[in-house]
Amino acid sequence: MSNETANPQDAWAFETKQIHAGQTPDAATGARALPIYQTTSFVFEDAAQAAGRFALAETGPIYTRITNPTQEAVETRIAALEGGVGGLLLASGQAAETLAILNIAEAGDHVVASPNLYGGTYNLLQNTLSKYGITTTFVEDPDDPESWRAAARENTKLFFGETIANPKAAVLDIEAVAAVAHELGVPLVVDNTIATPYLIKPLQHGADIVIHSATKYLGGHGTSIAGAIVDGGTFDWSADPAKFPNYNTPDPSYNGLVYKDLGAPAFILKARVQLLRDLGPAVSPFNAFLIGQGLETLSLRIERHVENARKVADFLEAQEQVTRVAYASLPSSPWYERAQKYAPQGAGAVLAFELAGGYAAGLAFVDALQLHSNVANIGDVRSLVIHPASTTHSQLSPEDLAAAGVNPGLVRLAVGIENIDDILADLELGLAAAASFTAETTTAGA
Repeated sequence: MSNETANPQDAWAFETKQIHAGQTPDAATGARALPIYQTTSFVFEDAAQAAGRFALAETGPIYTRITNPTQEAVETRIAALEGGVGGLLLASGQAAETLAILNIAEAGDHVVASPNLYGGTYNLLQNTLSKYGITTTFVEDPDDPESWRAAARENTKLFFGETIANPKAAVLDIEAVAAVAHELGVPLVVDNTIATPYLIKPLQHGADIVIHSATKYLGGHGTSIAGAIVDGGTFDWSADPAKFPNYNTPDPSYNGLVYKDLGAPAFILKARVQLLRDLGPAVSPFNAFLIGQGLETLSLRIERHVENARKVADFLEAQEQVTRVAYASLPSSPWYERAQKYAPQGAGAVLAFELAGGYAAGLAFVDALQLHSNVANIGDVRSLVIHPASTTHSQLSPEDLAAAGVNPGLVRLAVGIENIDDILADLELGLAAAASFTAETTTAGA
């Protein structure tokens, strides 16, 4: 009979885990809130303990670039909310997706990705990683699983997509794409930033690795930059040793460690002890603390965000000068049925809409708002607005913009948790300012 005792935290509901997972009262002081361990390094009791920690034979902090108790508590909490075997908190969402990809693909390898991506992610895959020998094919029709299969090559190492795309609001068919990825022997990596684990748990639908820009809804208050990776622990890196030599051959930079031998959390441990160690995008203890504090109210905030977003989407869809509203919880959305399957509580609080007046109308709308903040961010408690074609997606070609669903008159909203009447009144100011523009008068701005 096993002597192991079940962890009572495993049975806790989401709302309880978001407050308690990964943390107990501080052993030294009894502090109930998560302490900020603002230190670079940690004293070893003796040489044997130091050697054991460097050999991964003993857990415990070594140096804050690799891990820190504040960071560890937040990593554990995020992993618990996603249902993974381990987490890694990093300096930004961009760092998280970069390390997640580099932890699988190397020079000469290939990625298959949805074109429905945040502009910075598209740029990373299309331009930056290609300079280091990792190429990407963007599938022609991300809603068709066979389009993903057709884009794959012998050197494909992973599939990549966003569970709810920013700003197109497309919902990824996680189960179908994961099935194709696994048939081809590669993992599915997804960005779950907009949905958060409160609305969608990708690991339950077949995804293998989950990424977050923790800057957004996990932190929730626009105060701290951070990113997170969660390892589902289900992908078998040893099934095809030739395809994943970085998991099946000794790592000369870590005393010949073979990462597959670490078991289920092999991916996340490799990301920490190899890539975080060498590339160094460490999160600060204070930012980790702020992300942890934000997590404590995640479900409450998301419920209000979604409630407001539904009302904003309905309001915009009724406006004559709005030609299209991109929000998957609207029955008019092509992804409505899929949103009902994967995100029945609501498809997040980021939505986009297209103004008939085009580029200049979009700029005029944004400039007229008083409550909404014009910022390059989402996931704040405040209502936020941006004109993607002139900002977040301005580096893309016209063809890439079209693939991402970014038209000249598109405006993106991240609906906040203010009173809905105030939000709608502010949007009316923007619509009034945009009303004098027509597509014919704004073609130069396109």
